[in-house]
Amino acid sequence: MAATIADVRAERRPKLSERVVSALRRQVFGGDIVPGQKLPTENQLTATFGVSRTVIREAIATLAADGLVESRQGAGIFVRDHPTLAFGSISLDIGSKISQALNVLEVRMGIEIESAGLAALRRNSAQEAQIHEAFFEFERLLEGRQATGKTDFAFHRAIAIATNNPFYVEVLDALGLRTIPCDVASPWGTDSVLTREYQEGLQREHLVILKAISASDPDAARAAMRAHLAASQERYRTRLRGSREEYLAGIENPERP
Repeated sequence: MAATIADVRAERRPKLSERVVSALRRQVFGGDIVPGQKLPTENQLTATFGVSRTVIREAIATLAADGLVESRQGAGIFVRDHPTLAFGSISLDIGSKISQALNVLEVRMGIEIESAGLAALRRNSAQEAQIHEAFFEFERLLEGRQATGKTDFAFHRAIAIATNNPFYVEVLDALGLRTIPCDVASPWGTDSVLTREYQEGLQREHLVILKAISASDPDAARAAMRAHLAASQERYRTRLRGSREEYLAGIENPERP
């Protein structure tokens, strides 16, 4: 009976305005709508989302209350230059330094390790299917030698959704797609992390996570996610050590005119 109640709770459909809010947040944090840019008109949003004007107004009011957008009389609704929503500006401030990448990974470990464990315990059949779909889409893109960054993020986001705690999803969305190294838009994307070999390694790590969640083994899921993100940390540290070695080599063997 408890499982049935949990499934019903997990399947609760969000309000229409919540769906609009979530979609617009993803566009802002993902860089599709940048700070200072005007949102589509009320009529355009109504047509895009297939909802009433009342729903759009409710969604905009929520975003404004969060400090994400502001109304300019006679001009429209604009994304604020400095969003005040908690975590909202994180992905907008990400630089290209490896130290920043390590900081982001540390935050992700604090979130995603527990996220994987909760997904193993709480996911329903539809959510588990969504995780599988993201995994196999990554595989399809890999085989086709296409960019996998968005699908990599979708895999991690599907796990966050399967926690049935919306805050896991919100924080991951705030960190954004740019935190995925194998995405071409990532500030840390390099030729070495865009190789097929690198991405095949990621997929092997994803498979261990997927199997643990499907087996309803929270401890194994946490361990698999920890290993996955720790491996990413080590890859960045290796790059950092390489930079230091190049610097030291330059000091020891300065170029002569």
